[in-house]
This record gives sequence, C-alpha cells and structure tokens, in this order.
Amino acid sequence: MLVAMPSMEDERFARSVIYICAHSEEGAMGIVINKPATDLSLADLLLQLDIIKDASIRLPSASERVRVVRGGPVDAGRGFVLHTSDFAIDNSTLPIDDDISLTATVDILRAIARGDGPGNALVALGYAGWAAGQLENEIQANGWLNCPADPSLIFGGGEHTYERALKLIGVDPARLSGDAGHA
Repeated sequence: MLVAMPSMEDERFARSVIYICAHSEEGAMGIVINKPATDLSLADLLLQLDIIKDASIRLPSASERVRVVRGGPVDAGRGFVLHTSDFAIDNSTLPIDDDISLTATVDILRAIARGDGPGNALVALGYAGWAAGQLENEIQANGWLNCPADPSLIFGGGEHTYERALKLIGVDPARLSGDAGHA
C-alpha cells in the first residue's frame, strides 16, 4: 500500500492511502481506500444501477459494512470492488493476493445486495493510475511511503486510516520531513 507523505502537493492524493492492485514495467494501478464518496451510499448506488427498486428495501446486514469511496481521479464514473478472496465471479474477478481480489462487474453488487457476496468489500469509483516509471519517480521524490497491505485498513475504514497506516510502519507524522535526500 502507498501512504502519501504529508508534503504531497497534489490535493487529489493528500493524506491518501492507496492499495496497489497492479504494478509492472507498463505502470501501476491502485485504489484510494480512505476518501469516502460523501454524496453516495451503497444503497444510492444500487438504486442508480437498478439493482434495487426502492430505497426502503432492507439490505442484508453484511452490506452495511460496504463503504463507497472515491477510488481515484481516473475513470471516476467506473466502479471497482475490492473484496476478500472468499468470493469470485468466473472471468471477472482478479485475485490480487491470497486475501484480496478485485471485481469490476455489476454482478458483484447484485451478490452483495442479495447477501451472498464477499465477507468484506469496498466499492471504489475510479482509480489511481501511473504511467511507466511515474510511480517510482514519485517515490524517489519523497511523495509516498509504503506499508504492508492490511485488510483491516482496507475494509475497516474510518477517518483515521491515514494515521493507522503510518503507525503500521512506525512513522509519527509529526516527525516526517517533506525534504527528500539521497545517500
């Protein structure tokens, strides 16, 4: 996972925690996990997609844990679901690691609405993307720290995800410097 340095100048990524889904010589793709979509709930999204017909329908209790986030500035009208690997749709789900998968079809939202979706999920609108070498340059320029992927950060949510990610790697934000150096 990437954790934005306090000196991150790009306001789209300030205080962001990003789960990296793909990284290769061609570039990188990730989902910002800690920027809530304040104007859209899961129920709103399900209504917009015509998965449910009435806002008064009671969704399964597991769906109450599903957060909707602004996943990044790229393709913000497209949805991605980061979820635990206890659920998969043939030819649609991409396993990221042993614990986390990514599905970008409406079928997973239907499963969540029925109560037979993944144990934990996060719906992201859009994603963060980097061209070949761009992310590496940003890391070298002191734009990002990295920390191990932690499902409790991804699915636990909360307003303190950024601080929790820094704490996971033993960093006190008050002691970080925005200046980069090379030894």
